[in-house]
Amino acid sequence: MQYISFNVPPYTGGEENYIKQAIQAKKISGGGEFTKKCADRLEKMTGCENVLITTSGTAALEMSAILAEIKPGDEVIMPSYTFVSTANAFALRGAKIVFVDIRPDTMNIDEKLIENAVTEKTKAIVPVHYGGVACEMDVIRDIAKRKNICVIEDAAQGVNAFYKGKALGSIGDFGCFSFHETKNYSSGEGGAVLINNEKDVERAEIIIEKGTNRSKFFRGQVDKYTWVDIGSSYLQSEINCAYLYAQIENPEIINNDRMRSWNLYNELLKPLADKGVIELPYIPEECTHNAHIYYIKTKDLAERTKLIEHMKANNILAVFHYIPLHSSPAGKKFGRFFGEDKYTTKESERLLRLPMYYGLKENEIKYIVKMIYRFFDL
Repeated sequence: MQYISFNVPPYTGGEENYIKQAIQAKKISGGGEFTKKCADRLEKMTGCENVLITTSGTAALEMSAILAEIKPGDEVIMPSYTFVSTANAFALRGAKIVFVDIRPDTMNIDEKLIENAVTEKTKAIVPVHYGGVACEMDVIRDIAKRKNICVIEDAAQGVNAFYKGKALGSIGDFGCFSFHETKNYSSGEGGAVLINNEKDVERAEIIIEKGTNRSKFFRGQVDKYTWVDIGSSYLQSEINCAYLYAQIENPEIINNDRMRSWNLYNELLKPLADKGVIELPYIPEECTHNAHIYYIKTKDLAERTKLIEHMKANNILAVFHYIPLHSSPAGKKFGRFFGEDKYTTKESERLLRLPMYYGLKENEIKYIVKMIYRFFDL
């Protein structure tokens, strides 16, 4: 079997044509036809009326932190098991990050621990939908409403995934998507911010345009534009949007392909799980996931390390995921862990992600699974 990579960036075939159209339109900076098409398509997919395409998921989080008016001295609650951008966006605003333990079944923040972590300084809760599997958003929204706290969904992995029929990213005050090359839908580098409260839309348009009222100028609402607020260069280019649009124009093409792969993994590996050799992903009944990740959990870190080496020796790149942020140097400097780290570190050391991407072949999945069985001598 030839080498099987962990990820291959999605390519559906229409990307080059749309990029060519963007070039021919002589408009390759942000704000052109494909920027609008991507925003419109995501609005239809999510039911959110206001989507802005950003340069990255990181940019979307940073914009959300500004819109939520995070200031020095504020506290922001989130899981430690997440990518650094989740915390960085708020540390940049001077906030203290309060890490809360995760659930071992979904790897999401434990919603039962959030309320006790709230203090008078708490300004926002940031649920991270790990692997496109939703956090318990009803519980989180209830806490936020009673405590007058903002909810910012890190749905970087959650495009085209749902919680009780509601699109991830559309449930909190703000939602953040990523279109990095490792995501289900990609523009290489890219993201989107979902603005779920109308009162925040005008300021979001200003922040994404480097703090100017340029959007109003192009709509003819002002005769010249100027600097009116803080902001940055968060607007995605037309070239990247053209690449992305080819994939989200019909998102089910990629989604169906990934679901087939996810389901095949799950079917073939179930006998190992039934014997207690490994654990498989858990999908709560109220969640519709998007097959972003397929992972297994080994007995412990030592076993995972050996399995990674075994897979590598057989031309398969299988990888672990996050090192918990609270144990990192910056995590200790900018944050604190609330309560007991009962599951975050332990579960992170057991989790191993298997190759998962659009176009992964059935025979490749069967070979990957065969090598896992061989490792466990079964």
